[in-house]
Amino acid sequence: MAISKQSTLIIGGGIVGATLALKLARQQQKVTLVDARPTLSSEQWQAKLSRRDARVYALSLASIELLKEVGAWQLIAATGRKADYTQMQVWQQDGKGELAFGDACLPSLLGSMVEPSVIEQALQQRLASPDISKYLTVIAGHKVTALDWLGAAQGYRVFLDNQQVLQAKLLIGADGRGSVVRRESGIDMASLDYKQTAICCAIQTQKPHQATARQLMLPTGTLALLPLADVSEVDKAQPRHWQSVVWTLPTNQALDLLAFNERDGDLLRQHLAVASQYCLGDIEQLESVASFPLTAQQAKRYVQDNLVLVGDAAHGVHPLAGQGLNLGMLDVAALVDILMADYQRSGNKLWGELATLRRYERVRRPQNSMMMHSFSLMNWLFAGEFAALRPVQQLRSEGMYQVGKIKPLMRLFARQASGI
Repeated sequence: MAISKQSTLIIGGGIVGATLALKLARQQQKVTLVDARPTLSSEQWQAKLSRRDARVYALSLASIELLKEVGAWQLIAATGRKADYTQMQVWQQDGKGELAFGDACLPSLLGSMVEPSVIEQALQQRLASPDISKYLTVIAGHKVTALDWLGAAQGYRVFLDNQQVLQAKLLIGADGRGSVVRRESGIDMASLDYKQTAICCAIQTQKPHQATARQLMLPTGTLALLPLADVSEVDKAQPRHWQSVVWTLPTNQALDLLAFNERDGDLLRQHLAVASQYCLGDIEQLESVASFPLTAQQAKRYVQDNLVLVGDAAHGVHPLAGQGLNLGMLDVAALVDILMADYQRSGNKLWGELATLRRYERVRRPQNSMMMHSFSLMNWLFAGEFAALRPVQQLRSEGMYQVGKIKPLMRLFARQASGI
C-alpha cells in the first residue's frame, strides 16, 4: 500500500478550508487539500453563476482583508457579483428604538454581501494559480472514509474512498458541521436546537436597498433583508432592488408557509411583504426559496495531538447576525499566524506541536463561545414566550432606544462586527 506523506493535510475544500490552504501555501508551506466535491469545469461554473443564489454571505472587513491577502477578493470584485453595504439598520416590531450602524452622509464600507458560489469560484481559481500550485496539492471528488492516529511523531493516516492513503503530521478538519474529522477523532459536540427554521429566498423590492442591510426583530424570530448584487442587464437598468431574505420562524410556522408556497407561489410573497412592514415597498418578485433548521453547536475541544478543527467543524452559530463564516475566517487567520510564529521560533523545525495548537484553541474558542451565547441570548430576548412578556418587551424597547443614542457604543459594536 503506497502512502503519500505530507506535513499538513486539510479535509474540506469549502470557503474556510480553501482560504486556509491558500494562506499556508503563501507562507511556502507544503499542504494537501481534500475536497469531497468534484472540480467544476469553466462551463459548469458559467451555468452555476448564471442563476441568482438566494443565499449570501455577509463578509466582514476582516474576511475581505483575508480574501485580499490570498488573492481571491480581487477576482470577486472583478465579477461585479458583490453588494457592498455602508449602513445597517436593526429595529423591532413591537417597540421603540432603532440601532443604525453607518452614516448616510459619510458612507464607509461596513462589509459586502457575496453569493457562496462567487467566493468559491474565486478560491478555486487561486488554488490552481502557478504561485500556489507548487506548494499545494488538491485532491477533489473523494471523501475520507477513516482516520488512524499513529502517534505524535507521525501524525494521522487518512483513508480516502478511492483507496488512496495519506499521512500528515498535522490534520486540519475544515469539513463543516457534520465533520468526519471531528467524528472519527472522537471529539464530542455540544449542541442547541432552537426549534426554528430559516426560510431563504431572493426578492425584488419596489424601493432600492440603498446599500443597507436590514434586520427586523419579530416576535417569531428575525427577518433579515440583505443587499444582493445585480446579475442581469435588466437588474442593472434598475439597480439595488434585489435582496437576500433570511426569515427565522418557529419550525411549525415555517413548514406551513413552505407548504402554502407549494400550492400558491404568491402566498409566501404576500406574507413576507406584511412581515417586512413594507419597509421597501411591495415585493415584486420572489425566487429561489429554500429552508434549513437552526441549531448552535460547538466542539468540546478544538485540538488534540496532530489535529485541529476550524470553521463549522469547530462551531456553528445562529444566523441572526450573519457571522458564521466570518468566525471561521478569523479561525484561519489566527491558526496560520500561531503556526508560523512557533515554526519560526523553532528554527523552522517544529510544525503543529500540541502546545501550538492549544494556543490557537485558547485564542479562538472563548471568542467563538461568546459570540454563540450572545446570539442565543438575543434570539431568546426577541423571540418566544419569554420575549412576549410585557415587562421584557418594555425593557428591550427602552434598552434599544438608549443604546441607539450612545454613538461611541454604536461605533464599538460596528468595529466588533467588522472583525478588525
